[in-house]
Amino acid sequence: MSVTGTTVTDNQRWIELAGADNTRDLGGLPVAGGGRTRFRRLLRAGTLQDLTAGDVTHLTRDLGVQTVVDLRLADEAAREGSALSGVPGVRYFSLPLSSAGSIRSDIVADGAGMDIVGHYVALLEGSAANIVTAARIFAGGTAVFHCAAGKDRTGVLAAVVLDAVGVSREAVIADYALTGQRMKQISARLLRLPTYRDMQALSRGIKGAATADEESMAAFLDQLHGRYGSGAGYLTAHGLDSSDLAALRAALVEP
Repeated sequence: MSVTGTTVTDNQRWIELAGADNTRDLGGLPVAGGGRTRFRRLLRAGTLQDLTAGDVTHLTRDLGVQTVVDLRLADEAAREGSALSGVPGVRYFSLPLSSAGSIRSDIVADGAGMDIVGHYVALLEGSAANIVTAARIFAGGTAVFHCAAGKDRTGVLAAVVLDAVGVSREAVIADYALTGQRMKQISARLLRLPTYRDMQALSRGIKGAATADEESMAAFLDQLHGRYGSGAGYLTAHGLDSSDLAALRAALVEP
């Protein structure tokens, strides 16, 4: 990926942790009109409950994480816990993403017949207040946001926020697809945990549910733009004002 003469590789964006498989920095992504997203401002991840003490130190001391936004359902998070909840100096926000109701398929997209793009649109429409709140939070200090796999709920929020600050369509899609490099490890970890161990889509590797293909994110972005014009349009339609949007862009984008 080339940005204003500087090449940012995917390897620079992955954050290797002993207790998590799908953590990466959303820095280095090209932005319309020039510039790129800042490193060490916004991280995306899968479940963080297995983080080691060394992982926590790396995230908080070395990378400066000050805030955690947990997108898991409240009962899901309560059952599985979080290694970053209660860490001194770290703010923890529970902002579940769900469709019309908090249902099992909102946890990890599960089922051979699931329309993954329809699922993402349902999360978009069912969680507007929490998505807007997350955007306001991201205008502050360094934050990590996560769900279980770090693909679906995390992918929807990442797409909206990145699109809102002007990250190119190609870069949003490519970032989503990076999760596919780690799906084997992600699925193995989740299947060891009580909440996710019976989810057949993970164990069977069903396309869409247990993959992160570019076509799914491209189709979701088409839906986002068709309905709201852009990620910024979605956020402002649901209560984010122009000063909030400007603060988000200033926090996440460097010239």
